[in-house]
Amino acid sequence: MLFVGDDWAEDHHDVEVQNEAGQTLGVVRLPEGVEGVTRFHELVGRFLTGDAGPSQVLICIETDRGPWVRALVTAGYQVFAVNPKQAARHRELLSLSGAKSDKGDARMLADMLRTRRHQLRPVAADSEIAEAVKVVARAHQTLIWERTRHMLRLRTALREYFPAAVAAYEELTLTGRDALELLAKAPTPAGAAKLTLAQIGTVLKRARRRNVEGKAAGIQQALRTVELGQPETVTAAYAASVRATVAVLQTLNTEIKTLEGQVEEHFGRHPDAEVYLSQPGIGAVLGARVLAEFGDAAGRYTDAKSRKNYAGTAPLTRQSGKTKTVYARFIHNNRLIDALHMQASAAMLHDPEVRAYYDTLRDRDVKHQAALRQVGNRLVGILHGCLKTHTPYDQATAWSHRKKTTTTT
Repeated sequence: MLFVGDDWAEDHHDVEVQNEAGQTLGVVRLPEGVEGVTRFHELVGRFLTGDAGPSQVLICIETDRGPWVRALVTAGYQVFAVNPKQAARHRELLSLSGAKSDKGDARMLADMLRTRRHQLRPVAADSEIAEAVKVVARAHQTLIWERTRHMLRLRTALREYFPAAVAAYEELTLTGRDALELLAKAPTPAGAAKLTLAQIGTVLKRARRRNVEGKAAGIQQALRTVELGQPETVTAAYAASVRATVAVLQTLNTEIKTLEGQVEEHFGRHPDAEVYLSQPGIGAVLGARVLAEFGDAAGRYTDAKSRKNYAGTAPLTRQSGKTKTVYARFIHNNRLIDALHMQASAAMLHDPEVRAYYDTLRDRDVKHQAALRQVGNRLVGILHGCLKTHTPYDQATAWSHRKKTTTTT
């Protein structure tokens, strides 16, 4: 077998090929792209003997995505993706001095693969539709996170020179279409105080708000509240920055809505979409996020425990002598854990069995966040079973063990 370390950069790859004894057979720097992949094939081909094929070539690299990784997997090589933190720890074993170079990292990755292959996770190629779902789902979530950041910046700016606007638009939310339109129309305290009930009401009607007259009167009253302010020149500068932020938020709202349609469209094409949508607390967008992060490669998760460990919902136990402590996993896929947290929160509101499980945990003095993680952990196990058998969620089957426990007690 051949063991290859691939230290990748934006435009090139430093590669080292080793045999099973750890001897270096070849070291080369390859360009990114078709030319680089072609030369990579030629490089490993020189060292393969007899009937050995691509499956006898094992590659270690610090990423699991991108055209380069996809090309290696498609060619039949065994590709192992390692976390940069794992690689850094192995580098410390080989070099106590702290020396680091691209060629040295390629050698370290090849050695790590040769000596610790049983501890590394191979890249399991997802289907094309799953990859497409990942692209649009992540882009959609990223835009939502960006909108939140810009909203917080907008709120901070308003509090600096126009706090009445924060109070006036609090019920509408600062990312709402109507609040943004009113801020764009009147970003200064003087201009906002001149807004009439008719002007405010028209904006609220376009946003399809209820009780337009009452809301318009409340907003007008809040905007005309006498408060401490900034000098006129400073206020004008703040107003200019607020207009720019409002324009960014309006654009983000439009693109988020557009991408949401793309997420639903791509997710709906996936053969497991029905199974995901049957899970408690999961809709099209949330289902797409969970599918995107778990992937759909066959055999990636050998059992429910391995899926839970990857999700980061399973607890982490540390034991030394008589001391034993249980922690939440802080190293996890942030996108996946965020989606599972949202699923658990929503499932408690709509599924009585999920709510009963949560209440049982709370009765044991488990705090809210810890109980929510345990609910999410259980839901991941249920999802794994449903995907394994390709059957929709069935409440009676999923929670039958709890009924048996209750009956026994």
